[in-house]
Amino acid sequence: MQPHQTRVRVLYAETDQMGVVYYANYLVWMEVARVEFCQALGFRYKDMESEDGVMIAVVEAQCRYLYPARFDDEVIVETRIPSANSRIVSFGYEMRLAEGDRRVATGSTRHIFCNREMKPVRLPVKYRKAFGVS
Repeated sequence: MQPHQTRVRVLYAETDQMGVVYYANYLVWMEVARVEFCQALGFRYKDMESEDGVMIAVVEAQCRYLYPARFDDEVIVETRIPSANSRIVSFGYEMRLAEGDRRVATGSTRHIFCNREMKPVRLPVKYRKAFGVS
């Protein structure tokens, strides 16, 4: 499965007093990239929830900060699925400055598939190919 790239431009509101991106915003970019990645795979998060009643709940998130991004930098977030099965999916992220290709952060999120009551469920068959689940 090919990685997917999402571009984000650093907003002034995303920076802190030191003039660099506030650490939690990298997690927001990971979410934006994950949602766009799913769209590139052929489905929308929103439809998965509203039509099939399947949520993708975050159970673990990790981010390693390597170099500060600043206001107006364009950041490329590359998203991939390193592992998935019918109950759990993991996403990996690499964030780089578009100019100079400098890596600014890496991260990962781990998710369980669950219903609206937050009870674990198996991934519906129609999504398995998209997530690389056999």
